[in-house]
Amino acid sequence: MISFGNRRRTAALALFLLSASLLATAAKKSTSNEKVIDSGTFVVTIKGKQVATEKFEIVQMQDMSVARAELRVDDGSKEQKAELQMASNGNLIRYIWKQEGKGEAVVEPKDEFLVEHVSLSDSNKKAEQPFVLPTSTLILDDGFFSQRELLLWRYLATSCQPKQGQPGCTLPSQQYGAIVPRQQNSVQVTVDYKGSQKINIKGVDMDLQRFTLSGEGFNWTVWIDSQYKIQKIAIDDESTEIYRQ
Repeated sequence: MISFGNRRRTAALALFLLSASLLATAAKKSTSNEKVIDSGTFVVTIKGKQVATEKFEIVQMQDMSVARAELRVDDGSKEQKAELQMASNGNLIRYIWKQEGKGEAVVEPKDEFLVEHVSLSDSNKKAEQPFVLPTSTLILDDGFFSQRELLLWRYLATSCQPKQGQPGCTLPSQQYGAIVPRQQNSVQVTVDYKGSQKINIKGVDMDLQRFTLSGEGFNWTVWIDSQYKIQKIAIDDESTEIYRQ
């Protein structure tokens, strides 16, 4: 059973289930056309050494949501940028990945399914990769950890089953299809809720909720706080940890 500490948060989570979009419910009040849902920086470490950072922002607009991210790798390679555009129901409108000197990848709907267009800067080559997958398919590109947060938001919005008259709710295991544009392939991701846990992050004790994201060849542990924001990701097989700065 999952609980985020009080009945107000439990009621909010139940509201997510009734809402057409978790993003619309979670958005902060704003007088502008964009409502910031989450923003910040993830620091990526391997064996305790910082190797990259991801700066991201997730915003709600009137009829769509946009997740923007910039990935900077400390080896001196060019910055990578990604923009994920989603309809109010979470379906994909368009995903764009770019890196100077490398090229770009665009994933968008085509008829009832999805297609990826790849352009390589060094050779001027172009390729098209069709996916027989619905527009509700997630994007989980390499190096962009904020996209894992969107996956967990969808899981909470669609899987949480409130218990009548009781705080909290149950969260059964769920499987999702996703596209990894930089690999030009698709994967199946299983999300499991593992319960609450107190962990120490950068000297601060935090009461968090723990999840696993697993599939063929990967197994990640993810911790989120009471505001549904990722605070830490651990990839034990790769000696990698990601923290919110």
